[in-house]
Amino acid sequence: MNSLDLPKAPHETRVVVAMSGGVDSSVVAGLLKRQGYDVVGITLQLYDHGAATHRKGACCAGQDIHDARRVAEALGIPHYVLDYEDRFRESVIDRFAESYLAGETPIPCVECNRSIKFRDLLATARDLDADVLATGHYVASRPLAAGGRGLFRALDPARDQSYFLYATTAEQLDFLRFPLGELPKDETRRLAHELGLSVAQKPDSQDICFVPQGRYADVIARLRPDAARAGDIVDRDGRVLGRHDGIIHYTVGQRKGLRLAVGEPLYVIRLEPDAARVVVGPRTALATSRVRLTDLNWLGTTPLAEIIDLPVAVRVRSTREPRPAHLTYDTASGQAEIVLATPEDGVSPGQACVIYADEAPRARVLGGGTIRRIDALQSDAQAA
Repeated sequence: MNSLDLPKAPHETRVVVAMSGGVDSSVVAGLLKRQGYDVVGITLQLYDHGAATHRKGACCAGQDIHDARRVAEALGIPHYVLDYEDRFRESVIDRFAESYLAGETPIPCVECNRSIKFRDLLATARDLDADVLATGHYVASRPLAAGGRGLFRALDPARDQSYFLYATTAEQLDFLRFPLGELPKDETRRLAHELGLSVAQKPDSQDICFVPQGRYADVIARLRPDAARAGDIVDRDGRVLGRHDGIIHYTVGQRKGLRLAVGEPLYVIRLEPDAARVVVGPRTALATSRVRLTDLNWLGTTPLAEIIDLPVAVRVRSTREPRPAHLTYDTASGQAEIVLATPEDGVSPGQACVIYADEAPRARVLGGGTIRRIDALQSDAQAA
């Protein structure tokens, strides 16, 4: 594991580690402790952890808090549990629900990193006189020749989490460290056994912490009981093909669950929340070559005001590799426009579009934003 790029000796350096109770953050705490750093562990209570104690495949649950505490005790480091439930509900869960009701497909992990972990938790770390905040994310941070630090894709492409961390600001990057960005996952597991951590065999988290078994609609219905507004499923010409029980059950690109008796496979190509309509069409109607972004976070060296037609690579889904594109920025509106070299399917409002310097496996993250408007290739499939 690389050094933390700090001027002081380890024993003079206080590091707050965000301990989720999983293998990754536990290894970070263990390695830094072994290297002689003054390590303090912090675990966030983000929701009613008692109700989620026995859930498997989730993060931030009650069992995780217990596991983090056990690891901290074994390592001999101070450990604090902070009640962030109110902040998490307002900044993440409520926004998640509102976004779904607006016909979008949000990514709550991005908002959690932006507003909870790298804003509120970072401030707490400073209050504890920490020199840096370290996390178990698989992303790399390295000094830049021009000063400051840059965000880069992780060494292990299968574990790279840069897509979810694009909203990290330059100021936050100076205070953050990601020790696992230079390690493959199997090495992290090996180190967990070497350090004798009780969580060495613990499965990785898979679900969004407050969405059991990935059932988004159930969460939205609980938060907004009037959300399940029935409506029509229509084709691109407006012809009614069927009915649905609420747009919260659908996302752009979805094929399953439409329950339509038609001869050809149909996909959700657009959601119209005001009319409670789900618009469907052939897969070709999903092809998108141009997207508009808002809430842009820029980490690049070139000032945004000077960007007219910048060659970049972008990811419009976390599971996809960066693809060639061009970026332009409109200073007046504060919006960025991405023109994809090759059309992408299933691009949905509310998702993130993350911008990289190029397609290289260790490419630098230049920033990203929220997809707000999509211009499809077909004029009759344009998003509203």
